[in-house]
Amino acid sequence: MKQPGAKATYAAPAIERAFEIIEALTLYPEGALVSEVAASLGRTVGELFRFFVVMERLGYIRKSAVTDRYTVTYKFLEVAYRATPAQDIVRAAMPEMQSLAQHAGQSCHLVVVNAGSGLVIACEQQPGIRGFSLRVGARIDIINSCSGQVLLAFSGPQRADQIIADAEQERASPVDRTWLEERLAVIRERGYDSRQSPITHGVTDISYPVFGFDGQVVAALTIPFLELIDGSQKVHLDAARELLSQTVARISDALGHQPERVAP
Repeated sequence: MKQPGAKATYAAPAIERAFEIIEALTLYPEGALVSEVAASLGRTVGELFRFFVVMERLGYIRKSAVTDRYTVTYKFLEVAYRATPAQDIVRAAMPEMQSLAQHAGQSCHLVVVNAGSGLVIACEQQPGIRGFSLRVGARIDIINSCSGQVLLAFSGPQRADQIIADAEQERASPVDRTWLEERLAVIRERGYDSRQSPITHGVTDISYPVFGFDGQVVAALTIPFLELIDGSQKVHLDAARELLSQTVARISDALGHQPERVAP
């Protein structure tokens, strides 16, 4: 007989197993094989295989066509974004993005890698009556966009190769890797990217990398700088770029990043 005041205990083994897999995958930044996850959980491949198949079909994990390794996707963020505003990167970025939009008089947006695309996870509108911005949830061309190339330029070689392979699979066409590496080398050299928007007249995209505590690039913060015909924008391009540089440094610092110091 149940004791008075005792709490009922419910078991949902399938749900528990699925979340065990998700949590295990977070320990493998470059992705993991089913056999590796099974070993880490003390289970057999046969016990876990169908969970991987179902979660991949639902879009919560993805399998690399190159390495067969599984990684967690940003679908969790897409689904739960509005209910989980405390995500570390968004929480650290939003106050700074609001300040940037106010002082620069320009909109800005935060982009992360989502398989072979970029994904806008935060956006701050400029305070004036004229402006240009992207919406949260918008997908970005990771190969050709300013934000995408910044993310690729500051990713490690293995991760960058994986992102490019994913993009090729999504586009169903090969990427000119020689051209792309030349572009990425230029971006790495100067620490950011800035160029005319390939889509919108009168807009110059400026993008800087945001780094996490482990030194890995976690996002790109971008201003689609709108230059008005009458020159009435609040600041000019160079000043907006400097404000953006200072903003990403503060966001990275809030995430625990410690830049390497050059020895005297």
